[in-house]
Amino acid sequence: MPPRAGVSVRSDAEVRDITINKSATHPGPNPMTEEFTHNERNIRRTVLPNGLTILTEKMKHLRSVAMGMWIVAGSRHELPEVNGISHFVEHMVFKGTKSRTAQRIAREVDAIGGNLDAFTGKETICFNIKVLDEHVPVALDVLSDLIMNPVFSSDDITRERGVILEEIKMDEDNPDYLVHEIFTQNFWKDHPLGKPILGTKETVRNFERQTLFDYYGARFRGGNMIFSAAGNLEHDSFVEKVSHQFESIGAGVADGDGAPPRTRSRIALRNKKSLEQVQLCLGVPSPPIAHEQRYVTLLLNTVLGGGMSSRLFQTVREERGLAYSIYSDLNPYRDTGSLCVYAGTSSAKALQVIDLIMVEFRRMKSEALPEDELRRAKDQLKGNILLSLESSMSRMSNLARQQMYFQHFFGLQEILDNIEAVTQEQVMEMAKFLFQSESVAVTLLGRLDGLKVGRDQLVC
Repeated sequence: MPPRAGVSVRSDAEVRDITINKSATHPGPNPMTEEFTHNERNIRRTVLPNGLTILTEKMKHLRSVAMGMWIVAGSRHELPEVNGISHFVEHMVFKGTKSRTAQRIAREVDAIGGNLDAFTGKETICFNIKVLDEHVPVALDVLSDLIMNPVFSSDDITRERGVILEEIKMDEDNPDYLVHEIFTQNFWKDHPLGKPILGTKETVRNFERQTLFDYYGARFRGGNMIFSAAGNLEHDSFVEKVSHQFESIGAGVADGDGAPPRTRSRIALRNKKSLEQVQLCLGVPSPPIAHEQRYVTLLLNTVLGGGMSSRLFQTVREERGLAYSIYSDLNPYRDTGSLCVYAGTSSAKALQVIDLIMVEFRRMKSEALPEDELRRAKDQLKGNILLSLESSMSRMSNLARQQMYFQHFFGLQEILDNIEAVTQEQVMEMAKFLFQSESVAVTLLGRLDGLKVGRDQLVC
């Protein structure tokens, strides 16, 4: 899981270090620029009159620049009848603009050695590119053209509809992905957060040109967008270039995330005889992404199933030999989250694996972590965060997510200090909060051979 969290309260010293100035060099009626002077980070933010937020982090030791446009638009913002439209729009912008064909887009990016990509999540769409610093003007021109001038050709829609239908089939043939998807759909049943990002075969078949333009017009608006960049760049000149490219985008903010979802602790069994293994996904509700105890939850997950030294890996794989793959992970969103354990095993061993997971849940609730185990987990988590932020692309993503969920930027030392401050007692209290028998949901997928799971086997 990429690091997306930091402390939510600024120190008094940090507040004093923030300067706000009106710069006449920027186009438009005096956009506001805020400069953050963290000891180790050079982060600045400008908000344009149309609401578009521009973020930069200067990394002088690099020759690259990574930049991305982040739109607050994902599968949770979709109506049921257009489930998958965010992902469809993400695909379609690459099919051509008013001035570029899809082939020309590919050639221009390849000609500068760039890496152009995009992805859709539950709460965001991101279009991003990474290039050498000398090629920023060309890269920015291509990226902005994709976002500002898609044509959504009917012929391209027909072809891409077929591509995405094949992508859905591919995911249905991927058992570890499919078990998570079934789990999610049951866990947040009847809420958009539980719907698949790709949509369904039925919804995708119904997408037409006007459907795409309606969604694009509602979501691709200045107040709903963040343009983030990190690498060897100067903020003021970069803002001037971005402002020129995006000054015509409409102002305003799209509708929010809607009501928080209600979780369902369902037991779902799906027989699929073509699989050799039983895929198991077991989970509980967890705090949202900006929760004040997020570091406690991260450490709990690290201890439970976050690596080769984790309790689940050691107990289920190393000591018992019941699974090749077993891990736990966190899926935090703006107003909710889940902590899930995944394992692949045989039908004959599935109940034993569930029992061992429940044992570890109970242990974390009743026994304080040994000091050396907490120490290892802290060092592992800190190492993961530092290593994950060494590239310009990861810094660009980190900036955008912190703006999206916190409206505040965190120094690396600040994050490390907050990890270090977590105590054994806090981890135990979080375990008691998370691991409640009535909240446990489980999905089993595969050759079940009559396997049954009852609520009495999920006591923790």
